[in-house]
Amino acid sequence: MTDPFVSHRSLLFTVAYEMLGSAADAEDVVQETWLRWADVDQAEVRDPRAYLVRVVTRQALNRLRSVSRRREDYIGEWLPEPLLTTPDVAEDVELAENVSIAMLTVLETLGPAERAVFVLHDVFDVPYGEIAEALGKSTSAVRQIAHRAREHVAARRPRMQVDRAQQEAAVERFLAAVSNGDVQGLVDVLAPDVVVISDGGGVVPAARKPVVGAERVAALLARAAELTGFTASATWVNGMPGVRLDVSGSAAALSLVVEDGRITRIYGINNPHKLGWLDRVADLRR
Repeated sequence: MTDPFVSHRSLLFTVAYEMLGSAADAEDVVQETWLRWADVDQAEVRDPRAYLVRVVTRQALNRLRSVSRRREDYIGEWLPEPLLTTPDVAEDVELAENVSIAMLTVLETLGPAERAVFVLHDVFDVPYGEIAEALGKSTSAVRQIAHRAREHVAARRPRMQVDRAQQEAAVERFLAAVSNGDVQGLVDVLAPDVVVISDGGGVVPAARKPVVGAERVAALLARAAELTGFTASATWVNGMPGVRLDVSGSAAALSLVVEDGRITRIYGINNPHKLGWLDRVADLRR
């Protein structure tokens, strides 16, 4: 018989990652959950999945409160740690949208309790009663938190192209243009008010404020294509079509938001401390 922790490990990682936006922190939280699971009398646990989700939530909340303070001192824009995913993650449209870099960036604007409630209920369908037990709050309080969080997210979440063929077509056009340093080709595939948000963490060069406008963004990308050893390749980033850039041993992940066939937002992560998962595939499940 498979140990329940092993059976639900991918789910636990996904919950922790959704709450923290960091694969490294999520792995630490899952390991802490395993230690607590190993110490409990498992025969007394009626619902192992609910128990494990409750433990991972508490551990993630503890970590979230501490990393939130660290992120206040972060140099430049803070973006979530990108994950290399397989195309089948995109088949679960709701999961793909919720683990996207765009959505995780919105979740960063929630308080710890709001983020936990939103992730558990709206992404993973955990009943309010179970969330209340995990958070040490009443069910009615959790319902109120969920309502506030849902309104907050709805006002900030970007519209996304749900048609996968159109997503991929836009990414292919972008990839061809950026590979050739084709400024006009980039302008054509970018929305006029496209926004680029970059995260270098103060470790590598990156714009510390968003870059706005198709012409400015196209020029920025075209300059990158002139660098020695520059290559661009299509990949799947957090369940969405994306691009990996490599320049003389350094890498970057681009997560693209597509709307009406054009790219409206680009999230670029080139902080080397956040790129450990670009060479291994994340197993994300609900």
